[in-house]
Amino acid sequence: MSETTRAVEAPPAPKTDVSRVAVASLVGTVVEYYDFAVYGTAAALVLGPAFFPSGNSTVSTLAAFLTFAAAFLARPVGVVLFGTIGDRLGRKRALVLSLVMMGVATVGVGLLPTYETAGVLAPVLLVTLRLVQGVSMGGEWGGAVLLAAEHAPPGRRALYASIPQAGPPLGFLLSSAVILPTLAIAGKDGFEDGAWRIPFLLSALLVVIGLWVRSRVTESPVFQQQRSAEPAPRFPLGTLLREHPGKILLGLGVTVGGSAVYYLTVVYSLSYGPKALDIPQSTMLTAASVAAGVAALVTVPTARVADKVGRRPVIIAGAAGSVLWALPMFGSLETGNGWLITGAFTVGLTLFTFMFAPIAAFLPELFPARLRYTGASAAFILANTLGGGFAPLVATWLTAHWESPLVLGAYAGSLCLVSLGCALALPETRDRVFTQ
Repeated sequence: MSETTRAVEAPPAPKTDVSRVAVASLVGTVVEYYDFAVYGTAAALVLGPAFFPSGNSTVSTLAAFLTFAAAFLARPVGVVLFGTIGDRLGRKRALVLSLVMMGVATVGVGLLPTYETAGVLAPVLLVTLRLVQGVSMGGEWGGAVLLAAEHAPPGRRALYASIPQAGPPLGFLLSSAVILPTLAIAGKDGFEDGAWRIPFLLSALLVVIGLWVRSRVTESPVFQQQRSAEPAPRFPLGTLLREHPGKILLGLGVTVGGSAVYYLTVVYSLSYGPKALDIPQSTMLTAASVAAGVAALVTVPTARVADKVGRRPVIIAGAAGSVLWALPMFGSLETGNGWLITGAFTVGLTLFTFMFAPIAAFLPELFPARLRYTGASAAFILANTLGGGFAPLVATWLTAHWESPLVLGAYAGSLCLVSLGCALALPETRDRVFTQ
């Protein structure tokens, strides 16, 4: 029998439970992406000179962005670790562990000595903590969207799965809400001298809140039913690679363009605008924050549309729009006009949301329940690593050879074209039975 006919859906969880799960998924993801956003912003502003001193500012920034990319390289390890835990032992258990790991690593960065104090030990410790963050992030996304999607009532799977998708822009906004006042109060010199540690240390409070919320939710009813019927294999990734290699590659491809657009906007542009084009730092932070805020607001409504018309039409519209808008979006940086940049970034991240919001349901629906945590995480995390983690690094190299910001648009647009092709190649999954 086919996946869509041989089983019935697990009964939906009570409404109060579904709402609690949605909040728990969102809170944890906001905390995780707050931590990542704080690091990305700090890497653009101060971590290069503090941990990788060099007479060349480009070299220092490049080294800081290399540590940003290092965390993405560690994410596949998190996919293997947390995918195995999530598919064999439960979504909730994996999510709690990932949040603890992220919190410990982020607070640790805030406590690190700089190169001036500890010498080469400082960057070694920084890279180590970034790797721990990366492993944590490898498990966070899959668990958050699955816990929400597998509790969702019929016909609203994309809506509930999209709630943790608001985590990245909300996490960035929260980091900006901490970093901007810190910069304003401490000043540029004070921020570089030590005030940059404050956003990292505040993560401890957020982690405590996230753990309290997540400890109060129930395990996924789909996971409980599936474990009773057919437990996951001992090594889910191996089974996944044997049975569904094409789905992993296409799932990666459909996600990679949006990852590039997002990280070029909220990470790389914060460094590139001030250093290459003399755009005030506050202008870039404001533009990225406004765009991220709008993206967060349209995430759930976009997912609701995907529940009505299907995942593919919304993703295809976002990918096609991003291909066309990438050049004008990053070309707006040449004007130096804060209003134009903010408008261009806002349109760009809105189109990104058309791809990003339905992905939270689309990727899990591609894989059977016994491999779903590993499968959805592998596709999403590998796309984030290739399209997002390396985006600032690739962009730094590109802009060192071609001075126009249009090269950023060409890079992002090319990856969005890949996403468009993969979306066209994949089937619609809206009516997929989720217990199989």
